[in-house]
Amino acid sequence: PGKKVLIVYAHQEPKSFNGALLKIAVEELTKQGCSVTVSDLYAMQFEPRATRNDIVGHLHNSEAFNYGVETWEAYKRGGLSKDLVEEQKKVQEADLLIFQFPLFWFNMPAILKGWMDRVLVQGFAYDLSKAYDGGLLQDKLSLFSFTTGGGQEMYSKGSISGDIRYILWPMQHGIMHFCGVKVLEPHICYAPENVSEEKRKEMLAAWTQRLKNLWKEEPIDCSPDWYFK
Repeated sequence: PGKKVLIVYAHQEPKSFNGALLKIAVEELTKQGCSVTVSDLYAMQFEPRATRNDIVGHLHNSEAFNYGVETWEAYKRGGLSKDLVEEQKKVQEADLLIFQFPLFWFNMPAILKGWMDRVLVQGFAYDLSKAYDGGLLQDKLSLFSFTTGGGQEMYSKGSISGDIRYILWPMQHGIMHFCGVKVLEPHICYAPENVSEEKRKEMLAAWTQRLKNLWKEEPIDCSPDWYFK
């Protein structure tokens, strides 16, 4: 109880299966006494593009624009745009980050990738000497909860799509672990559009059940072994 959760949600339709998973997470975690904040990226019309609009005031180098350098310098002097500052504050306060989205092309939707690109800037989420276990967002947990188009058998090691863990490597290891965030087992709902209503209800019940015991879970061993063994 008393934990703070940020759910970053990337789906256009509240009545979707992703919308149902979001609703369950908000209800279940609130019931546990957690304080839950949702960044509904499509509803917010969140800007996914990393541009010079993210810097307020002067540029560090107006001759040649380097997004990484400029956002780092802007972060240090409090010169990032208002929308970024707001998202960073939500991240800063959260004990747990849940990312809820449908898998697009083996990846997160562009609007969510844009959130990662723009919010997790150097100085805030990592520093070059402070990455992975030394990342700046330590003591936080993250959980990727997503739906797929293909069934589970399509994402096994010997299958045409390869192991689902390969897809998780850039998200969980390359972003979250890099920033020092611990990673819980992903929650994957395979092909909800192609299964029976009964099966969908089971998937939603399984998510509810998992959330009840979430705080007792241990993070995965976020090493190359876990993803590629």
